[in-house]
Amino acid sequence: MLRLLAKIFIRNHQDYNNNKVRVAYGKLSSAVGIISNIFLCAVKIITGILTSSIAITADGINNLSDAGSSIITLIGFKLSSMPADNEHPYGHQRIEYITGLLVSFIILVIGLLLAKSSIQKIITPTYEELELKTQLMMIGILVLSIVVKLWQSIFYRKVGKLIASTTLIATSTDSLNDCISTAVVLISLVVTLFFPKLLLDGYMGVVVSIFIIISGIKLIKETVSPLIGEAPTKEFVEEVTKKIESYPGVLGIHDLVIHSYGPVKTFITVHVEVDAKVDIIISHDLIDNIEKDFMNERGISLVIHMDPVDFDDEKTIRLREKINAIVTSIDENLHFHDFRVVYGDTHTNILFDLVVPVKYHLSDEDLKIHIEKEVKKINKKYNLIITIDRDFIGRD
Repeated sequence: MLRLLAKIFIRNHQDYNNNKVRVAYGKLSSAVGIISNIFLCAVKIITGILTSSIAITADGINNLSDAGSSIITLIGFKLSSMPADNEHPYGHQRIEYITGLLVSFIILVIGLLLAKSSIQKIITPTYEELELKTQLMMIGILVLSIVVKLWQSIFYRKVGKLIASTTLIATSTDSLNDCISTAVVLISLVVTLFFPKLLLDGYMGVVVSIFIIISGIKLIKETVSPLIGEAPTKEFVEEVTKKIESYPGVLGIHDLVIHSYGPVKTFITVHVEVDAKVDIIISHDLIDNIEKDFMNERGISLVIHMDPVDFDDEKTIRLREKINAIVTSIDENLHFHDFRVVYGDTHTNILFDLVVPVKYHLSDEDLKIHIEKEVKKINKKYNLIITIDRDFIGRD
């Protein structure tokens, strides 16, 4: 169904990294949600009126709120597609995260309201005997609702994963929650067919409301995280690293920093090591080509700082290997770059940048003292000048 709708309504529907295509998928998903939820709302309210069922009518109103969530999602995708302006030079794509947060709060509020009404049912239970024909009609409507909501959840999740949308993932969870809550109502209704005096609605409602509240809190955390600024995925870091290192002339990279201003709005800065003996014009041309390729192929703004490196001095290479052994013996997650040695008669300065995880059990000063102590064992004339770098790509 998704492929068919995408082919009909979305041009270049497989170009998921294109912002226009992402927005088109978001609008399509919102339209599907609005139409299907209004359909369920109309069917349930009409059935509720005909059968005098407050439960069915209330469930229909819940579907109306789901249609409202789809409208919020539609507005979010529309606003996030606005071009950059003077006040927002990085664009408006993070609005999509805000709409996802709104949907998550709606889920949480629905869970709290359901918990309240369920507890009231437990405290003051009511019993109303219904005709078999009416009960069967209600069961049929609930089954239809579960089928449609399950399809919605699968549809939203597929689209959400395709375009990396936290909003649609949240909406998918909301639809699944509706599925579960309706299934619980259905079970209670079926049980009353065989045990008319057994009132389970309140207790079942509490169980469902707890599930919805927990999922709402989890979704709030997930949608707040990209707004605060989270580390890039390990897969994306590896992809960027492999691509840069694949260019002939690139000896290595370090100080990789990735900023995200939306699902497809990414800015990257990195230091690239090149051979110091190569003409600077040639190396600069290499750097320019890498930056242009990232923009043309992925729409990523990449800024590269070029680091000329000399790997021909055997004495410096051996010293680098010794210090690397010292650093990795402390912690294999520690590494360094920009290694330079300035030799002198009375002392030798060894300079490098030490990359340390954001949270580390040793202080910067303790690390420096520990490394310097071990280096002095090699030669007392060695003087360390260490600059502490923080790792911004979320290494484990």
